[in-house]
Amino acid sequence: MQHSIVYRPAQLADLQKLSVLYKQVYIQTYATEGVSDELVTFMNPMFSIERLENTISTQPDSIIVAANKDNLVGVVEIVWNKKCPIGDIVAPEINKLYIFERFCRMGIGSGLMAEAERVIVEKKEPRAWLWVLESNDRAITFYKKLGYHIIGNAPLFTLLNRYDNEVMLKEL
Repeated sequence: MQHSIVYRPAQLADLQKLSVLYKQVYIQTYATEGVSDELVTFMNPMFSIERLENTISTQPDSIIVAANKDNLVGVVEIVWNKKCPIGDIVAPEINKLYIFERFCRMGIGSGLMAEAERVIVEKKEPRAWLWVLESNDRAITFYKKLGYHIIGNAPLFTLLNRYDNEVMLKEL
């Protein structure tokens, strides 16, 4: 099956599809023991139409989508001027990189990251950082191939759990 992927800023017309994409990939990745109350409490406001609409309206360069025809298959989200949990770094954070499993290993993640880094460089930012669950070897390997390196480990606390993450940085 041939795919023609287009990378572009998210638009208000994408809101419904974007919310579904975020939720689907998040559940697939993090609901390893099923859908918990904690997962729902985090996911519903984070991926709500209202939050996405606000982000797209106020920071139109923060969400970049990968579209196959007009169908969204991936997304990367940038949070600007974010304090890194390691050191005194304040820089853009690659906050989310979500791709439907069916579209993984087709270069879409690399394409989204290239677009995100291009936007970050356009804004004269010299580096970007991200954090990834330390048990997510596939993602860590992927980010290393893109030139990110681990600068430390930091926990993320939710209502009930602690998640240990590798913090990664790239000079752009």
